[in-house]
Formats: sequence, structure tokens, C-alpha cells
Amino acid sequence: MVQDVLQTPIDYLKGVGPNRASLLRSELGIHTFQDLIHLFPNRYIDRTQFYKLNALEQNNAEVQVIGQITEIREVGQQRGKRLVATFRDSTGKIDLVWFRGQKWIKERLKLHTDYVVFGKTNLFNGVFNMPHPDMELKTDFDKSLSSAIQPIYPSTEKLSNRGISNRSLSKLVEHLFQHVGNSFDESLSDEILMHNGLISKKDALTNIHFPKNQKLLASAQFRLKFEELFFIQLQLVYKNLIHKSKIKGFLFETVGTHFNEFYNNHLPFTLTAAQKRVVKEIRGDMGSNAQMNRLLQGDVGSGKTIVAFLSMLIAIDNNFQATLMAPTEILAIQHYNSLKPMCAALGINIALLTGSSKTASRKEIHSGLEGGNLNILVGTHAILEDKVKFKNLGLAIIDEQHRFGVAQRSKLWHKNTSPPHVLVMTATPIPRTLAMSVYGDLDISVIDELPPGRKRIKTVHRYDSNRLKVFGFIREEIKKGRQVYIVYPLINESQKLDFKDLMDGYESIAREFPMPNYQISIVHGQMKATDKDFEMQRFLKGETQIMVATTVIEVGVNVPNASVMIIESAERFGLSQLHQLRGRVGRGAEQSYCILMTSHKLGNDSKTRMETMVRSSDGFEIAEVDLKLRGPGDIMGTQQSGVLRLKIASIVQDKALLSLARTWAKKVLKEDPKLSSPKHLPINKTYTQMGKYKNMWNYIS
Repeated sequence: MVQDVLQTPIDYLKGVGPNRASLLRSELGIHTFQDLIHLFPNRYIDRTQFYKLNALEQNNAEVQVIGQITEIREVGQQRGKRLVATFRDSTGKIDLVWFRGQKWIKERLKLHTDYVVFGKTNLFNGVFNMPHPDMELKTDFDKSLSSAIQPIYPSTEKLSNRGISNRSLSKLVEHLFQHVGNSFDESLSDEILMHNGLISKKDALTNIHFPKNQKLLASAQFRLKFEELFFIQLQLVYKNLIHKSKIKGFLFETVGTHFNEFYNNHLPFTLTAAQKRVVKEIRGDMGSNAQMNRLLQGDVGSGKTIVAFLSMLIAIDNNFQATLMAPTEILAIQHYNSLKPMCAALGINIALLTGSSKTASRKEIHSGLEGGNLNILVGTHAILEDKVKFKNLGLAIIDEQHRFGVAQRSKLWHKNTSPPHVLVMTATPIPRTLAMSVYGDLDISVIDELPPGRKRIKTVHRYDSNRLKVFGFIREEIKKGRQVYIVYPLINESQKLDFKDLMDGYESIAREFPMPNYQISIVHGQMKATDKDFEMQRFLKGETQIMVATTVIEVGVNVPNASVMIIESAERFGLSQLHQLRGRVGRGAEQSYCILMTSHKLGNDSKTRMETMVRSSDGFEIAEVDLKLRGPGDIMGTQQSGVLRLKIASIVQDKALLSLARTWAKKVLKEDPKLSSPKHLPINKTYTQMGKYKNMWNYIS
């Protein structure tokens, strides 16, 4: 069986000794034959075209010619010497030149024998030459598998220095194909192959490594990308189905007094159509027999908190408790402060638990939770402590999920005899393709419209040279009774530098806006929590007009009167961070502004980021641009990026293919959840092997 042969350690392949095997393992992660088969080329050089020597152009392009060596000579130069061979065809001649390894090369060159020669040409003293050409005897070239379009494989400096060149890798793949005999097991069903016009697995693997022409190469890439994305989606969709069938959730049949009372009499504003749709989806989950596992995405200010609160009321109406966990103390406090008045109106008990909570209030919280009279607990990681026990936790809401690891989430699960319903919220919009790959096992809800009456924040990009005009604008806004944020970047590697930036900035602001006419707050990460809170409160009460801060205010401050956000050195921020910071203003009825300050020296990516921010206020569109600029790993952060070590497909370029693959994964599992039908045998076999040989698709976490 070919699959078992492919699990053979790479040490046993012809041409690989212990040293090479060790290098291939450490540099490229190639442990088995299978890994080498899935080392797909980065790019290709088209060697289907041959040039006549009299048709060469002075363009520094790579060309391929056929001819014979008629003369070999060594030419002295300032340091050492060079080896020169005269190479001719029926139309003319060029010089082949070597500056190193002359002795070894000279011994191997054959006169008056047909060679295929490939390389870059230069014109020197009216004669074309080709330094260090790639050469192969015409007889070998004709026999070789890789005679047409040549693959260029991923490599590292260490491999090149140890003599494992692109040609060596190509040869190893060739040996492997000869060894396996080109009999690769099919991994997709006939129906999928036929319906999507996919070539066979055998043809795809052959043509990805040794394409006969451009058309076959394109077919091979399409087939292998589809397969890779299909099996990721199959795993995620399958996980979701298993979850729903095996993990029973609490059945919340009642939408009762608290929910209806709040919805009919206390809603601070009319829900948008998107919010209503999402509440309906959540009610559907909680009213089914399966445990809810839903991701709630919404842009800054789209009203996720009210949806979360309505979900909590459903749990409370069914005699269960709810918890909301946030990644930072500031954010937890903000959630608590926004939920508290709503709870008070309904007579619901709510408490806040963070690392700073005093022992006396902790004891009170612990007994309230276990006794069941505390309905809602809002907090940070402190909620995960073993001492925190609920009487009957029915709903756990996790805010900004990507900051919590899998272990932390499972801890929350085990607070009960049965797992609670889980709602994961994020204010960082995730592009649909990325959400489908990272959170494909969660059901996804999106709030894609802002509440009515919100004015769009005007965003402008200004250079440092415009600073005086910007100061003038700040004065005008403060005169109108508004407040201003001025944010400085915080880049962890250089705390000292950032602190200096912030303090320098603070001093220049204090000179421009002197006391007693102006009051300025300052907040940064090195302050004690109490001092930070004191400054935040002063700003919130309107006692200070300007808040100079680092990115600690990215989340967690809600000041409706603040109408101007100035971001200093905006080029040092990522797009999603800029978008989050901008979302701190525009919370009141007045027109708000975001001013991006940068130096004149901007790279292309920085320019794109500034243009995107000025043009768009749609978090999902911004997330798409961010994905193109940074790639999936950076956006998801280290905890999640392992999910996306794709071999050949790209989340950015292959969006349509990803949707197609997910559609087919759903279709197959809906029709045959156990993959037991004979027609799905190839899929079942491959899927089982993926579990058995972890190295096959190691990107699926």
C-alpha cells in the first residue's frame, strides 16, 4: 500500500545519507517520503523554449540553448583565474565562464558533445557570456522527468552551503517517484473529481513536480489546493457535527420574564436588523439540544454587548447563571459598568472579579455563585481559578477569543458537570476566509451594520510638518466642549524608547496647552492600576480635556464626549489596531475625527494602511486589506497561526476555492456523516490516515 511506503523515513531514499537526512529534517521539516512529496515548489522556470545563439538579446534574461563546447581555456585575472569554454551552435557562439571550482568543472566538460545549457547572459566586449551556467548532457536532459518546466523548491542558506542545491532536491524527488512507482492512492471521490474537473491525485503530484506544460501545471495546482482546503474544512465541519450530536447542551426552552421585560421596556435603542438576526440565531442554539458554540463578530460600536446581555437573560430566565470573561481588567470593568445599570433595572445580581478584587469581595462572590443568588459574573482570567465555582453555569461569553488559549477555554467548560453554552465575541473583524479556516468548527454570527444615528468618523492623514494646524484644530474642538485622545505607539522590544516618545509628546502637548486653561491626563502601561483608573476617571468626568496615552486605551474606554483621536507615528501600528483606536471616538452624537500623524518617509505597506483607513470605516474591508498585507499567521497571533501552515493553498489568493471546498465538505458530511458509503471510501481512508500520521497535514490543530 503506497500510503505506508510514504511513511518511510527519508534516510532510506537513494541519494540521502544520515547527514543529508538530518539537514532535511532540521531545515525543511522533511522526516518521511510523504513530507518530500508534499514539498511543493515555490515557483517554476519554463525550460520548454530553446534559443538560437544569434537571437540572444541584451536583457539579462535566463535563456536555454543547445550546442557543443569547441574549446576550453584558462584566463588569468587580477586575483586567480577564470575558466572559459567556447560554446557554439549552427548560428553563432558564446562564452561559458566559471570563476570558482574550475578544476572540478574542467575535468567533467566534454568537447564536441551536445549539451543543454541554461543561465543568464551578459554582453562583454561585444561577445555574449554566461557565468556559472546550469548544464546537462542532451541525452540526460531528454531522459529526465523534469525536462520541461523546472521546479524551484523552498530552500535555506544552510542547505545551499552544504551542497543541497535545487537540482539536488529535484533529483531526490525524481528518485522518490521512481521508488514509489507513481502509484499514489486517490483521496477524493469520483463525484468530486468529475463535478469540479479535477485531475487524479497521481497526475496532480506528477505535474506539480514535473509539469509537462503550463496547462497541466495549472490543473495540478488547482487539484492540490482544492484537496488541501477540502480536508481542512472536512475536519472543521465534522468537529462541529460531532460537537452537536455528542455534547448535549442545556435546553433553554423559555424566553421569560427578564428577557421580555428588558426587550419591551428597557432597551436603550431599537435593535438593528443584524442584531435581531443574531439574537434569533443564539436563541435557536440555546433552544436546541446541542451545546452552543458560536462566534459573534461585530465591528467597533456595532452593539455586541446588548446581544450578549440578551443571551444572558435567556440563561437567567431558565434558572441558570452566566459569565462574561474579558482579556484585560480595563475591558472587564467597562463591560461590568455597561451591564450594571441594565441589571439594576431588572433586579439581577451582577459582580466583577479581577486580579485586583479584594479578599472580602472575593469571598462574597464565591458564596453568591455557589448559592445561586449571583446571576452574572464579569471578570478576567480570575474567573478560571479553581476556587470559583458556579451553582449552575448555563452560558459563558468570552470576549476577544484570540487572546485566550485552548486550555483556558476548557477550564471554563469544566466549571460545571455539563459544559455551558459558549458565545465567543470579537471586535476585531476577521475576514470570512480566515474565519472559515480558523473558526470553521464554530457557528458564525456577524453584526454587519451600525446602530442608526451613528455619524461616520472623518479620518485624515497628516504629516508631522502639519502639526501646528492640527494643534489649532484641537483648540477649536476643546472650545466646543469636546475631549481629545493623543495616542503614542507601544512596541514591546523598546519600552524605554516608547516611554521617551510618550514623555516627549506629553511635554510638547503641555507647552501647547498650558494649565490652568487646559488639563491633561496621562496613561501608560507602566502605571499602577489605581493611578491609571484615577486618570481614566478624570477624563471620563470631563475634568481633563486631553488624554495622552499609549495603546492601553485600545479597548476599554467609553467616553461619548471624546470626539478627536490623534494617532502619533501611525505608521508603526497595524491596521486592526488603528481601526480599534479610531473606534474609541464617535460614541456620542457629535461629529468625530481621527487624525493619523506620520513622518514623510513611508514604505508601500504603510501608505496602503493610511489610504485604507482614510477611505474605509468598514472593519471587514479593513481586515481583508490587513490579511493581504500581513498574512494569516500575524493576524491570528501566535496561538492560532499554527492552524494555517498551508502547503500549497493561500487563504488570501484562493478565497473562491476555499468556499467551494467548504461547500463540498458540508455536502459530503450531510449525505454521509460517517463517510461509510463506498463512493466516499477514498475520502474516509485519507481522513483516517490524517489522524494516524500526524505529519501528513500538520497544520490542522
